[in-house]
Amino acid sequence: MKGPTKNSVISEPPPPAYSTKEQRAWYMYDWANSAFYTTAVTVFLGPYLTSLAKSAAGADGFLTLFGVRIAAQSVWPYAVSLSVLTQVIALPLFGAMADYGRRKRELLGTLAYIGAISTGLMYFLGGERYLLGCLLFLGANFTFGASIVIYNSFLPEIAPPEERDKVSSKGWGLGYLGGGILLALNLVLFWQAESLGISEGHAVRISLASAGIWWALFTIIPLRYLRNRGPQKSPPPGRSQVGEAVRQLIHTFSQIRNYPQTLLFLVAYLIYNDGIQTVISMAAQFGREEMGLPIKVLTSAILLTQFVAFFGAIGFEYLARWIGNKEAVMVSLAIWLATLVWIYLGVHTATHFYLAAGVIGVVLGGSQALSRSIYTFMIPKGQEAEYFSVYEISEKGTSWLGPLLLGLALQWTGSFRLAILSLIVFFVIGLLLLWKLDMRTATLEAGNRPPRQ
Repeated sequence: MKGPTKNSVISEPPPPAYSTKEQRAWYMYDWANSAFYTTAVTVFLGPYLTSLAKSAAGADGFLTLFGVRIAAQSVWPYAVSLSVLTQVIALPLFGAMADYGRRKRELLGTLAYIGAISTGLMYFLGGERYLLGCLLFLGANFTFGASIVIYNSFLPEIAPPEERDKVSSKGWGLGYLGGGILLALNLVLFWQAESLGISEGHAVRISLASAGIWWALFTIIPLRYLRNRGPQKSPPPGRSQVGEAVRQLIHTFSQIRNYPQTLLFLVAYLIYNDGIQTVISMAAQFGREEMGLPIKVLTSAILLTQFVAFFGAIGFEYLARWIGNKEAVMVSLAIWLATLVWIYLGVHTATHFYLAAGVIGVVLGGSQALSRSIYTFMIPKGQEAEYFSVYEISEKGTSWLGPLLLGLALQWTGSFRLAILSLIVFFVIGLLLLWKLDMRTATLEAGNRPPRQ
């Protein structure tokens, strides 16, 4: 039998469509980027940036920026709002570019490392450098959101329909676990700063930098094993790739009305996820102002939520196998409803607060992981990143609704408990819209194969 000649090419069998190794690599980006959101955004950066702004402010507590007077304590909310605005404008374009160019892995890596470097540079914040802190946060948070769009769009490519609930849940769960591990280490550093001979401010700066290093190191794994699908597209002569991406994006927005069930889910997600984000963001303020709990209790409760959310994501995936993914999300929303009522009526001590944090952790992981999985069935092939950019907007672009309602309720009633209770409306409306959603019709409208339940 003749062997290959010197100039012959030995053809290798094509790689399998779905690879366990690739799925594990995909999980690791959730593990990598969650450190930024948990350590920087949720715990350390807001209070620290506010302290820098107060140091730079005058005796009246105001700063002058580009001729505009700004209260020092408003710097962080304004930075967050500006970051959200930039994401709402630009994320759809990043999604279109990723789908058009078929270089999603490279785009994911570029965005991740810009964000990681921006976060790492936060170590140099100090004195009155609040403006530098705002700029670094804007860069890090924008690239964080854009990279999540690209990351999410890999899900329908690396997992068959019947495995997406499991793969999505594992990704969310490991993200909470990774973010929780680094946060635990950073909280120990912060709590023991004095005994270690460093200031609390230095401990915060080390913690912020560690989130960037963690993000950068663990991003190596998905970049090593994730694969781009499909050929690289070239724009017609005389046209740029960005221009073609814009045209594709306009086409996508004009066609999305042809998928009414997808739109119904997006509206439902927009509403109930806004309620979820508001509860998370206001929980510490509730514990501090309404219950008078010390900072150590509040931060340790946040840490508890992170670890419990890992088990919640996995547990709700098993529930989805039993009753269906849409139904499992509806169960999680019902538990959110009951938890808000319980917070209003019965959460009065630190022990109660820890129990509430634990329950929130369980439903937090399940509701978010399964929502992402559900959405993958409702989007047409080849446009995953574009549609996930709309999904990301429905999370970040409307995050003002819950805080606005809570603020108005707090102003009208003077009661933080009644204000928290007012958020029930988000979960009731979300439940009703999900109840009307026809998953099979939505999947077929998008040209996809329904999952085998």
